[in-house]
Amino acid sequence: MSIREEQKEKRRNEILNAALDLFISRGYAATKISDIAGRVGMSVGLLFHYFKSKENLYEELIKLGIGGPMGMMKLADGMEPLAFFENVAKQILGYVREEPFTAKMFVLMNEAFRSEAVPQSVKNLLGRFDVCMPTAALIKKGQGNGTIRDGDPLALAIAYWCAINGIAESIAANPKFPCPDSEWIVDIIRRK
Repeated sequence: MSIREEQKEKRRNEILNAALDLFISRGYAATKISDIAGRVGMSVGLLFHYFKSKENLYEELIKLGIGGPMGMMKLADGMEPLAFFENVAKQILGYVREEPFTAKMFVLMNEAFRSEAVPQSVKNLLGRFDVCMPTAALIKKGQGNGTIRDGDPLALAIAYWCAINGIAESIAANPKFPCPDSEWIVDIIRRK
């Protein structure tokens, strides 16, 4: 990557970070593209060289929010279910500890699911996003091999993801909070 490309990528990431902060503090509807441009010290016209619209910028953040968990789901292929859940919890909580962006993305995604103000294109993306059903299937497989506790697989998947989600949101709001150990999350589903 050339120096120019690196600078452009760095600037693009600055815009994404600023937009993320504004979208989670003000909401999609109340955030103006001029607010985002002002936060990164550029003109609105220059910002449009990176993202063609506020909707496009928001969509990019939502795609990142979907891409992380869905990318992790690809790791499940051929992995023992409990090992998958241990790995995912460790990775996500590691990112939450080290990268404030990750914790904030959990806030953004939850707000996007609840908000009526988000663009239809984002609603369409979110309508296809589901980690609970695929992980429920993994839980059922783990129940079959005796590593995952008995119980409704979907309810256990929801408990697992809600614990991670709640931790991420708490740390986004209070970065000085300690991050729980990933094993505590896995214990939600682990057979004792």
